[in-house]
Amino acid sequence: MNGELTLLLLRLAFLTLLWLFVFGVVYALRTDLFGQRVRRMPADQAQQQVAAAPAPQVSPFQTAPGRPAPARQSAPISSLPDGPNTSRPGHEAPIKATTTSARRIVITGGPRAGLEIALQPEPLTIGRSSESGLVIRDDYTSTHHARLLLWNDEWMIQDLDSTNGTFLAGKRVHAPVQVPLNTPIKVGATTFELRR
Repeated sequence: MNGELTLLLLRLAFLTLLWLFVFGVVYALRTDLFGQRVRRMPADQAQQQVAAAPAPQVSPFQTAPGRPAPARQSAPISSLPDGPNTSRPGHEAPIKATTTSARRIVITGGPRAGLEIALQPEPLTIGRSSESGLVIRDDYTSTHHARLLLWNDEWMIQDLDSTNGTFLAGKRVHAPVQVPLNTPIKVGATTFELRR
């Protein structure tokens, strides 16, 4: 009798753990597919807070994925803490390019091949999230995968800690790097280039 009760309790505990694991997997998938819920403030309240608070000096490489960053700064890239000239192991030197005057993104490979997007001075987030400027929905793209931003008149690509990585000219991007014109950038199953 005592042994049967112990076996029943072990079975119930195992079943409970199994269901907790299933719920955890479903929650992780839902978060990855649809993103985190963000509470939006009314426009007038947001403007009052922006007007009242002084603007912090933040590097665009340290902002959150959904948060806009300044398009231009006067500080050199080498002075940034996470800039391309970092001395941390595993970080390659950026690919050198002349002044970029890219005005558009052209998707050259993947499900959306042929699509062109005009570039704006604001940072462009790339990922599966519907809030991204360039939405790529495939199994190899993270919700907030990468970001293109204008820095000292040069376009930079930054990987946002994606699972499968961002590749510039076949090399994985570990730190923000400068993007030359007509150089393939691979995000998930999609390849695109910056062009005039």
